[in-house]
Amino acid sequence: MVVLLTGASGFIGSRLAAALAAAGHEVVCAVRDPGRAHDARFRYVQADFLRDTTPQAWRPRLDGVDVVVNAVGIIREQGAQTFARLHEEAPRALFQACADAGVRQVVQISALGADAQAQSRYHLSKKRADDFLAALPLRSVIVQPSLVFGAGGASAALFTMLASLPLIALPGNGEQQIQPVHVDDLVAAIVALLHHPLPPGTRVALAGPRAISLRAFLASLREAMDLGKARFLPMPLPLVRAAAAAGKLLPASLLDPETLQMLERGNTADPVQITALLGRPPRAPRDFVAGSGARSVRLQAQLAWLLPMLRLSIALVWIVTGIVSLGLYPVQDSYALLARVGITGVLAPLMLYGAALLDLVFGIATLLLRRRRLLWYAQLAVILFYTAIISWRLPEFWLHPYGPLLKNLPMLAAIWLLLEVEER
Repeated sequence: MVVLLTGASGFIGSRLAAALAAAGHEVVCAVRDPGRAHDARFRYVQADFLRDTTPQAWRPRLDGVDVVVNAVGIIREQGAQTFARLHEEAPRALFQACADAGVRQVVQISALGADAQAQSRYHLSKKRADDFLAALPLRSVIVQPSLVFGAGGASAALFTMLASLPLIALPGNGEQQIQPVHVDDLVAAIVALLHHPLPPGTRVALAGPRAISLRAFLASLREAMDLGKARFLPMPLPLVRAAAAAGKLLPASLLDPETLQMLERGNTADPVQITALLGRPPRAPRDFVAGSGARSVRLQAQLAWLLPMLRLSIALVWIVTGIVSLGLYPVQDSYALLARVGITGVLAPLMLYGAALLDLVFGIATLLLRRRRLLWYAQLAVILFYTAIISWRLPEFWLHPYGPLLKNLPMLAAIWLLLEVEER
């Protein structure tokens, strides 16, 4: 069959494209920039859910297409990427075009919880598109996955990072019920659906083998990563809700009032449908982290919080050094040190306050910049410059009991580590 796949470059979509091709289907990937796509297994067409919001925009892309799978979705709105546009307007236009073109089947990847009890804008936007599709005169299946876990997924990164913490904070007692499904099981079930005729508008819940608590899930992940027994810190729900409200202000945060509400509601379903599609039970959370890959997963999970901690400590060193140099340390003593390296007269205050301001800029930039590669190079250069000058003119500082120059060595190593690892 010829399958048009939207969201083909995403977490689920990229895996689904490979699985469909492996199953012998001709896969047409709808992407925003086909010029940047070069996988010989697929054909590519240009499509943009931010712009293609009419059936007429989609109709030319459906010639010769047997099946359409919509795998576009976001968990947080950002700029023009809104739930209304990506979950409702563009999918409805696509579905209507499919009905007009006589496409044999449409598979909509929705979400568990997009039902009559939905409250979050995420679930409500998914449900409105689902209902529209179910009412159309064409064969359609609405897939409703629970929380999806897999390498490269945002939720997997979040939960493995939480599980790797020495002390794991929980909302309340962590008794919220979830039923995570592995992305490989989800993809295999969707591919199997193409060969299982179902009544139009059928909703298929795809979840893990059983419901477990958030606490048990994190403990299971920690055990799989070989990190020992989990230690939990229950957090009062009012405090968690306040943190979620603050998280709403951070675009990259997965915690906001709506995601917290979805977690508190629960995310569970009967596994009978996915078991029938797979011909076996879906894998349990204890098997999400494969034995041979546990070390890599553990390292990535730990780096997810260790690198920000290291970056924060480096930022504080620069900021505190700048503040101290601006006057908390006796100015005359600073001038005396500068005189010993040959800086006197009008150059002394320029060098003192200029260096202090540079330290402050380095510290603030470390906290705020999203890409810091050039910043790390600049910091390394400045520290090496300071170290060389002091070693030349004040070599006794190498033998100082508090080690002011020796402490430059771990600082250099820490910055070098961030330079090499952070953006990778």
